[in-house]
Amino acid sequence: QVQLAESGGGSVRPGGSLRLSCAASGRFLNAYAIGWFRQTPGKEREFVATISRGGGSTEYADSVKGRFTISRDNAKNTVDLQMNSLEPEDTAVYYCAAGGAFSDRSRHYSYWGRGTAVTVSS
Repeated sequence: QVQLAESGGGSVRPGGSLRLSCAASGRFLNAYAIGWFRQTPGKEREFVATISRGGGSTEYADSVKGRFTISRDNAKNTVDLQMNSLEPEDTAVYYCAAGGAFSDRSRHYSYWGRGTAVTVSS
């Protein structure tokens, strides 16, 4: 079993940047594909980005493509999400998740962190 913990959330003005980090303990992160999802009150959890076990493949939601970059450092057991050109619509709680499949579907991820809040507002 793996435990995940997100960090790096906060408040930022539109156009600003944040870097979220997902740290793992319990097992080596390179055993899993890692996804980032986000959720706002009253809405379903939404796919943001995912990265394969070795880091060679990535996938992004259309809404963040070109602005967000997912990366992983298996030696440090971390996966980061660099978020640039942030928009108010990016406001959400962001979750990282670990799973056996490289997928944009939340049901393919078995382990979830508790989330970190991101607020984009002027």
